[in-house]
Amino acid sequence: MHITVFGASGAVGSRVVQEAVSRGHQVRAVARNAARLGGLPAGVEVRAGDVSDPEQVAELSAGSDLVISATRPVPGREQELAEVAAAVLEGLAHTGTRLLVVGGSGSLTVPGTDTTVIELPDFPVEVLPVAVGGNRQLEVFRAAAAQANDGPVDWAYLSPSAVLEPGRRTGAYRLGTDELIVDEDGNSSISMEDLAVVLLDEAELPKHHRTRFTAGY
Repeated sequence: MHITVFGASGAVGSRVVQEAVSRGHQVRAVARNAARLGGLPAGVEVRAGDVSDPEQVAELSAGSDLVISATRPVPGREQELAEVAAAVLEGLAHTGTRLLVVGGSGSLTVPGTDTTVIELPDFPVEVLPVAVGGNRQLEVFRAAAAQANDGPVDWAYLSPSAVLEPGRRTGAYRLGTDELIVDEDGNSSISMEDLAVVLLDEAELPKHHRTRFTAGY
């Protein structure tokens, strides 16, 4: 499979590239600054590009079976999450290329309640802007799915657990839909390494189409 990864220089994106290469896929790694893509496995095609530009999305995704978008905005530009979502959908429209998106967890429902994660009273103020941006990002995809014939792009939006940090690759995880996955102690987490596993498992054996899903331990 030929996979293009946008946001490949980021913490999640770089792990996605590593996971994809380890499974024998051809990977095109894209970042705004190609100089930040050093250290990736041999054979990875490195490209610079602006994922907020639909024409560049189309060009950089040409020949790909799948696009994985793992971009994250710098502080103060969280609105770009929704803008990038719209640009990627436009750039991939009618190409037949599938899209997997690494989103946010703020819109997930807390188990046993009607409250979303972002609505919790102890939700960290410092991550509120990116959480709001992630919610708006998801709204863009849901609006696309509401179009006639479910819209022109076959996308899936992955919301990680509440805590997403570097860790180790276990290959073990649980899947859900719109409810936060928690363990027996009420904790919600997944490593970035295992999030990459989730994405590549979905890439190889698609189960989610034009919908959001989540993963956690």
